[in-house]
Amino acid sequence: MCIRDRVSTPLVILGPTASGKSDVAMAFALRHGAAEILAVDSMQVYRRMNIGTAKPSAADRGAVAHHGIDLAEPSTDFAVTHFERAAREAMAQISRRGALPVLVAGTGLYLRSLTDPMEVPGRWPELRAALEERAAREGSPALHAELVALDPIAAARMEPTNLRRVTRALEVTLGSGRPFSSFGPGLDQYPPVPFVQVGLQWPRPVLAERIAARVHRMMAQGLLAEVESLLAESPPMSRTARQALGYKELIAHLEGTWSLDEAVAAIIVRTRQFAVRQERWFRRDPRIRWVHIEHDPVAEIVPLLFPS
Repeated sequence: MCIRDRVSTPLVILGPTASGKSDVAMAFALRHGAAEILAVDSMQVYRRMNIGTAKPSAADRGAVAHHGIDLAEPSTDFAVTHFERAAREAMAQISRRGALPVLVAGTGLYLRSLTDPMEVPGRWPELRAALEERAAREGSPALHAELVALDPIAAARMEPTNLRRVTRALEVTLGSGRPFSSFGPGLDQYPPVPFVQVGLQWPRPVLAERIAARVHRMMAQGLLAEVESLLAESPPMSRTARQALGYKELIAHLEGTWSLDEAVAAIIVRTRQFAVRQERWFRRDPRIRWVHIEHDPVAEIVPLLFPS
C-alpha cells in the first residue's frame, strides 16, 4: 500500500523530536533519486548551532541537497516570516530543477506557513519592550492571564510559562487591535493543500527513551563545547537562539545556575515536554497520515512511500 497517492506532490515527513523523521527523509530521497530536503525547524536555521539542533551530517548533505539550514547568525532573532520567504524560494528552485521537495518538519508554525496561506502580523517593538518589562516584574503567568481575557483561543494554545510566545501573542493582540488567533488560517482551518503529509508516531514511553539517548549522544559529541564557543561570540546569541533546547540549559550551567548533571537532566525533561507539545500541534491537523512505529521508522515507512 502506498500512502503517497500523489507521487509528484511535495512530501512532508513530520513528527516530534527524536522520532526519526530525518532518517526517513534521507532514506526516501536516496531511493527516489531526484528529491531534495527542506528542513522545517526554527533552530536549524542558525549557523554553528549544529549538535544541539541535530542538523544533518556533512555526509548526508553531500549525498542529498538540503535547504532551510544555516540561514542566519545566532545573534539574530529569526522569525517565521524570514523562514517562509527563504523556504518558498528554495522550493521553487527545487521544482525548477525537476526535483521533488521533501520537507522534514518539527516546527508546526513554520510548516503551516508553507502549506497554508498565512497573514503574518506586524511587530511593535516598543510595546514588546513594555511587555517584557512587565514580565520581569510580574512573571509570564500574569501576561498569560491577560491573554486569556483578550484572546482565549491563542492562550489555550500555549503554556503560561512560555514567555516568548505569550509576549508575542499579547504584542500582536494589543498592537493590531485584533486577536492573535485571527491571523493566518487561525490554525483551526485545514483546507486541502498540495502536500502529502506523513506523521511518525511512537509509543510515548519509547519516544521518551529515544529522547534521553539522543541527549546523551549530543553531549558525547561535544554539545557543551559548542555552547561555550557560541557564548564567546560577538555579537552575543539572540534571545531566540538562547531558548533552543539544550542550549538554554547548558548556558544556565555555564553561568553557574546548575551542575552539568542537573543541566543534562533538565534538557531531557524539557525535550520530552516539547515532544508532547509537538504531537498536540500536529494531531489537530486531519490532513496528516499517521504511521505508528514499532521498531524502525525507515524500514516501516519508506516502503509505504513508493508505489508497490
